[in-house]
Parts: sequence; C-alpha cells; structure tokens
Amino acid sequence: QVQLVESGGGLVQAGGSLRLSCAASGRTFSRWAMGWFRQAPGKERDFVAAVSGSGISTYYEDSVKGRFTISRDNAKNTVTLQMNSLKPEDTAVYYCAARFDGATYQYKVELNYDYWGQGTQVTVSS
Repeated sequence: QVQLVESGGGLVQAGGSLRLSCAASGRTFSRWAMGWFRQAPGKERDFVAAVSGSGISTYYEDSVKGRFTISRDNAKNTVTLQMNSLKPEDTAVYYCAARFDGATYQYKVELNYDYWGQGTQVTVSS
C-alpha cells in the first residue's frame, strides 16, 4: 500500500519561506518520478515542480522558477519543496504525487501521476 503524507504547510507572510515535505511508503521509491501540484480556491490543480527518480532532473512551473526548489532523499523516501520569496498568489493546497513509471515526459500532466497525498495548506499573507 502506497502512502504519501505531506507536511510543512502553514501561514507565512509574503517574502517568507516554507519547506514542504512528502514522506512516501514503498520499496521502489527511488524509481518513481515525484511531483508537486497546487490548487488555489476556485481554481484547477496546477503543476508546480517535478523531480526524476535519481533526483538529477528537475522541472518547474515558470512562476516558481528561482524561488522554489524540489529535491529528494531516496534513502529516507522523502521529497521536499523548499519555497522562498513566497507571494500571496502562492496560497493553495499543495499536493505531492508519485509517478510509478519513473518517466518525466509530460511532467505537468496530472493523469501521468499514479498516487497522490492528501495535501497541505499553504497560506501567504500580504
């Protein structure tokens, strides 16, 4: 049974930082590509960042490039999203997702991800 559990969300002022973590169960974690998505109130869920199984390749949505960093620790089965210089428009529920085939093509497409966490709320005040 695969489980993805996000943590680290909260309330922060604009310009501040948060670090989201996603703890995964599963013996083949290092083979999975991992992604972070977010859903703001009244909006569709959007891609934020993705990382390959090895951690070497990373991908970002344009609005977070230079501010967010995705990384993973395969020894600990965790993937992290470091978020700096946060803006009110970053406010959303953030979801961790696992892609079991390990591929990273079409990394922005939700349907390519096989398992999702429950989400963690990030609120950025102005």
